[in-house]
Amino acid sequence: MAAGGFCKLPNGRVVVALNLPSPAHPDSSGVRVLVHAQNRARALTRLRNLGLRAVYLRGNGAPPTPDEITAVLHHPDGLIWRVAQDTVLTPVTVPELWRPIRSLLRGAAA
Repeated sequence: MAAGGFCKLPNGRVVVALNLPSPAHPDSSGVRVLVHAQNRARALTRLRNLGLRAVYLRGNGAPPTPDEITAVLHHPDGLIWRVAQDTVLTPVTVPELWRPIRSLLRGAAA
């Protein structure tokens, strides 16, 4: 089961965060995906329209952090990802950068 959660912003919109298995790197434990949308249903629909069909949000066990919210709000697409922090084997001195979702889906198709 993928961990995830959401945060409702003051303007009524939401930021949804999901930990998903990586289609580009099946041996890793996953990626963290952030989506900015009008509501939770639309956020999940955005992911499903990109080909991630079995994406569900059950509960609010892993909501986005304030830094994650800032990252997704400043991205023009409002849909970003990076390797899940618990899968990074090197010291966390240099944090993984957020990437546009296109780069994840492009890597899965190759």
